[in-house]
Amino acid sequence: METYLYRGRNRSGELMQGHIQSANAQAVAQWLMDSDIHPIKITTAPKGTPQPEWLLNLTGENRVPLLELQLFTRQMGNMVRAGMPMLSAVEGIQRSSSNKAMARALAAVRDDLDRGSELSTALSRHPKIFDEFYVNMVRVGEGSGRLDESFRALFRQIEFERDMAKKVKSAIRYPTFVLTALSIGLTILMLFVIPVFAKTYANLHAELPAVTQVLIAISHFMVHDWWLVGAGFALAFYLFRQWAATVDGRYRWDRYRIRLPIVGSILIKASVARFCRNFAMASRSGVPIVQAFQLSARVCGNAYYEQRILQMRNGVERGESMLRVATTAGIFSPMELQMIGVGESTGAVDEMLEQIAQIHEEDVAYEVSKLAETVEPLLLAVMGVLVGTLLLGVFLPLWNLGQASLHPGVH
Repeated sequence: METYLYRGRNRSGELMQGHIQSANAQAVAQWLMDSDIHPIKITTAPKGTPQPEWLLNLTGENRVPLLELQLFTRQMGNMVRAGMPMLSAVEGIQRSSSNKAMARALAAVRDDLDRGSELSTALSRHPKIFDEFYVNMVRVGEGSGRLDESFRALFRQIEFERDMAKKVKSAIRYPTFVLTALSIGLTILMLFVIPVFAKTYANLHAELPAVTQVLIAISHFMVHDWWLVGAGFALAFYLFRQWAATVDGRYRWDRYRIRLPIVGSILIKASVARFCRNFAMASRSGVPIVQAFQLSARVCGNAYYEQRILQMRNGVERGESMLRVATTAGIFSPMELQMIGVGESTGAVDEMLEQIAQIHEEDVAYEVSKLAETVEPLLLAVMGVLVGTLLLGVFLPLWNLGQASLHPGVH
């Protein structure tokens, strides 16, 4: 697959130019004429030096946002429903995609389709974009002849994921902003304000209280050994990322996160909602129940809950009921267990799980809206303690000097 530069004129005589990936120049010319553009010049684009993987990751050229994936899913659903050939559908979306990583992946998918591969197989070769759940839903649609319904279900799922991600991010945005601003303010004080007072007190030979000595010591360390502070934070962040990337580290960190005050309950409800929504969709689409557990566990967004869901899968494989495995998992409330039991007895577990997901989504939205009111008093208390400590450390020696000058005979 080559990239070609083209120039041409449309019916109005306007100059049209751009670039496109295609198998050969003749295919580009045919595409231009089909688009009512008279080709003037078609040349092969010069090949630049390939960028290293780390640079592509840093600049974001290797990332495909959920919005881009959602757009692809909707377009594929519409084209499949309209009866368009699969190869033409993927080619049309690939040419119109503004995301470089998605365009590269779709070009490879188109090549695989051209060689006779199924769509699900071609998509599975790009796991960073199309995860296992996405690929299996497409495979189920191919097998049942209802691929357009699979794409519609995936579109709704991605929309749910985007909405949930926005709510969770907004839950921590306000505390993060306040703590970041506070950290910047404290750093400025330590680097520029405290050293000035330290020189003044040194010239006055004042006896400094313990809190002031501690502040001056911290300031001195940050001024003269700031690179150690930066290197320490960078090293700690790197080691944490490496630890969290391991199976045990991710499990421990995810288990700790759901126990955090205030934010923990939001993360719990978001994870349970993801599991219930994904399991209901997979089950409704005809995915076997054991495989539905496997797929929904991997997209719940929490390693701790993922292990609990896989335990549920193992129980179902042993022949246990859905209610029993849900009870032993310990991730559902009594009311939710009652709903699962009713769904199992009526053969409508997927509907009940959909309702549980809806309940948790509403709870997450409510708790996020109230988060600022809940966290604000705590943040104000922390800021008050820090500001009070700084004021005492800076001005207490001045107060002592003033008292000594007013009462020179008092020791």
